[in-house]
Amino acid sequence: MLEIAASGFSFRARFEEEAAPRTVAAFRRMLPYESRIIHVRWSGEGGWIPLGDLDVGIGPENATRYPSPGELIFYPGGVSETELLLAYGYVAFASKAGALAGNHFATIVEGTQNLRELGRRMLWDGAQSISFSES
Repeated sequence: MLEIAASGFSFRARFEEEAAPRTVAAFRRMLPYESRIIHVRWSGEGGWIPLGDLDVGIGPENATRYPSPGELIFYPGGVSETELLLAYGYVAFASKAGALAGNHFATIVEGTQNLRELGRRMLWDGAQSISFSES
């Protein structure tokens, strides 16, 4: 399981290993990982962690433009920079360059009742601390 701590909330997510094995493996190599998550600019109700020109050696896999609340997607770069996105509501994943599709690699299964409040905090209070670890 993926343990996520963000803005005082705890979440647990399952890895989507069958649908996105390369993305899950690449993300696991990054663990433990700490950063800050900010509200998306173009995509709707989500938070994102920009990763710049990080290249983890993967391409599209289980890619979606419309993640559901609680889904984590990893965009491995290309048209836009590499990034992680966490949907807390409706998302149509995009950047200033246009529509994007990211690799859905994990889904929150515990703590979902706190996603909307996390989104509110990102929007109105700014960047929030976030950490990822595996249990």
